[in-house]
Amino acid sequence: MSDIEKDINTSFTSIKIKALLNLIYTANWISNKQNTFFKPFGLSPQQYNVLRILRGAAKPISVQTIRDRMLEKAPNATRLMDKLNTKGYIERLACPEDRRVVHITITQQGLDLLQKIDGAYKEDLLKKLSKKEAEQLSDLLDKIR
Repeated sequence: MSDIEKDINTSFTSIKIKALLNLIYTANWISNKQNTFFKPFGLSPQQYNVLRILRGAAKPISVQTIRDRMLEKAPNATRLMDKLNTKGYIERLACPEDRRVVHITITQQGLDLLQKIDGAYKEDLLKKLSKKEAEQLSDLLDKIR
């Protein structure tokens, strides 16, 4: 079993500092795993998140709604949309009621890509946790926030 003290070759002055640094270290580890997984699909984890949000919405939604639902509150949401639009995964639709608002919808090409990703995703980053432990972890993370 891995121990952060061994992984980063240090000791900690308190268990709370160890826990906080372990949380940051683990978040970066997960981020690296995600980047590696999505690279062959030509996506970043943030772009995948946008596509996932759009698939779940099942109808065109505003950029602001997408921003609100993103896991990582990226200030560069417009740039993410630009890249996804260029790749043909999303489409921009003018809002007839308010010309300042742009709605975004996922294209069939975007849905097909998500289906490929769903089929390829086999690595469970929480496979060493039981369902009870996963629930406890989720509850503790909620408590931190």
